[in-house]
Amino acid sequence: MMGNSSTIQGVVITGASTGIGEAVARHLDGLGFLVFAGVRKESDAETLKRGSSGRLMPVFLDVTNEVMIAQSVQQVSQVVGEKGLVGLVNNAGIAVASPLEFIPIQELRKQLEVNVIGQLAVTQAYLPLIRKGQGRLVFISSISGRVAAPLLGPYAASKFALGALSDSLRRELLPWDIPVSIVEPGRIITPIWEKSLAAADALISRLDPQAEVYYGEAMEINRARALSQRKGTPVEQVARVVAHALLSKNPKTRYLVGWDARFGALLAKWLPDKLLDRAITRQRGIKRLK
Repeated sequence: MMGNSSTIQGVVITGASTGIGEAVARHLDGLGFLVFAGVRKESDAETLKRGSSGRLMPVFLDVTNEVMIAQSVQQVSQVVGEKGLVGLVNNAGIAVASPLEFIPIQELRKQLEVNVIGQLAVTQAYLPLIRKGQGRLVFISSISGRVAAPLLGPYAASKFALGALSDSLRRELLPWDIPVSIVEPGRIITPIWEKSLAAADALISRLDPQAEVYYGEAMEINRARALSQRKGTPVEQVARVVAHALLSKNPKTRYLVGWDARFGALLAKWLPDKLLDRAITRQRGIKRLK
């Protein structure tokens, strides 16, 4: 535990309604942190408060809404005061799946707006409180930030970009001793893929019919893989990794979570691009029509 109320340390978590964000919020709450859990709906706020300590405070926060970001900072500042924050966990994100050849550009913009622009907007807004508290930044990414699978190009692009932001921020903030870590899970048991599947089904119905001709089989394989996320690594494992990034005297710059993430990172590092291309396209059903 963190001790009495005068020594409790505050941490903000975005996207805490479900999945990884909720697991991180509950885990850090259990460790004694003063958790400010970013949600977008009152019902999610009520669900989070149930089963948590009296400390956990839901904060209404949409990472694409500048007004809501500013309001959340004001709310958090009123509670933590000059103590600032010991952590910001940038977790909010969506997954857009589509062949890049046919994706509507507005859908790509939406993917990047939430997963990249929104993360930096929140980070900029909360960095003054992080400086006050000599805190840390943690970004939740994915193995897709190292290995870009077909049909997940929009999502992978956002995660590659998040890795770049994390690296640059880590180096920019080094003189102030503000650690920046990025967490890269593999398959995780989380609702994001079920939400993505519903969104993908709606998106596919709007694509050029030629998309089905070229990529129909691959899209079905991608759908099956999304459903198989139910068999992935438990979200609690990611929560424990985030806690290490926030509490360790020597936090890692990158955390791979799950055997598949570690295996994917090895392949990306050591396998020649063309060999990796053939392996992935064969696995994902990408092939030329006869």
